[in-house]
Amino acid sequence: QVQLVESGGGLVQDGGSLRLSCAASGRTFNTVGWLRQAPGKEREGVVCHSSSGAGAWYGDSVKGRFANSRDHSKNSVYLQMNSLTPEDTAIYYCAKCWAGVNGYEYEDWGQGTQVTVSS
Repeated sequence: QVQLVESGGGLVQDGGSLRLSCAASGRTFNTVGWLRQAPGKEREGVVCHSSSGAGAWYGDSVKGRFANSRDHSKNSVYLQMNSLTPEDTAIYYCAKCWAGVNGYEYEDWGQGTQVTVSS
């Protein structure tokens, strides 16, 4: 069974940047992404990235600001977040992901890492 451990969250000012990391142990996923959950809101897909070369899908709210990358040698994925706004405040999770019938779906996420953007 895979275990995913996120890190790198913290407090940042409006317009700032953060880089989240996700380390996987156990079996690996070909497609890994990130989702987030803001207070009082449902979980929202942020990115889903296949290692097959198909590229990454990004949610409209983060497109052009966030970039996902993978280091297969370290069994890790990273989420570079730039131009952060208070609306990006949420707990961020990495997870297995895939394209479902009604959008991207996620499972097996870790414990999450808190990102707080102050105005």
